[in-house]
Amino acid sequence: MSNKKGNTISAESAKNERAHMIASNMNFAASEAYKTLRTNLMFSFSDTERCHIIGMTSPFRGEGKTLTSINLAFTMAEAGKKVLLIEGDMRLPTLATRLGLKTSPGLSNLMVGMNSAKEAVQTYETKRDDGKVIRFGVIVSGDIPPNPSEILGSKRMQSLLNVVKDMYEYVIIDLPPVTMVTDALVASKIVDGLVVVVRSKKAVRGALEDTMRQLKLVDARILGFVFNGASESGGSYYKGKNYYKKNYYYYKK
Repeated sequence: MSNKKGNTISAESAKNERAHMIASNMNFAASEAYKTLRTNLMFSFSDTERCHIIGMTSPFRGEGKTLTSINLAFTMAEAGKKVLLIEGDMRLPTLATRLGLKTSPGLSNLMVGMNSAKEAVQTYETKRDDGKVIRFGVIVSGDIPPNPSEILGSKRMQSLLNVVKDMYEYVIIDLPPVTMVTDALVASKIVDGLVVVVRSKKAVRGALEDTMRQLKLVDARILGFVFNGASESGGSYYKGKNYYKKNYYYYKK
């Protein structure tokens, strides 16, 4: 299913799009921030790898990891990369609403054999102000399953990733928060690296420390940190040479 910019969607989704700049709706500062994040991530991988699988997580909900996942997928696609965005947060899914896509079939339906990958992959497309159409693949969560952690760690999930590796250059998996459930820890084994998203004035030092401790215990590869909602003057949590003023992320290798 395709969703072009300007299509009628739910009032709540429209409100979200106004409050959170998504894809082609991003302003210049946000767009440039995500482009720099894209570049940093590209340099985190070897050129010999055919496909890169990136997991997005956070300490808590509401830190902007789903928005970051969407905008990173858009920015990658904008650079001409073949991108697939997978909604690995199957407990409280929001991608279908945010992007105006069908709620199923999705990842959970695919994992239990109800649908094929071809049936589960939808296409999100949007038009920039210059008329250029940007599109990328999306697999939404599908019907909410009783066992999300088991699904993410299953052989079927690994088989799915093996299939899409031949079709895409980047696969971005939006995962649940680390301190809430174990899903992201389980998924750390199937991704090439994780990006941890924290929000200005919401991030709690103890929660982030606990997040990093848990990720370290499972030997997760941390690609960097995204610092959302930062103002020009900066917040009290992160300051330093890697802070990008007016932009929407903090990235540190």
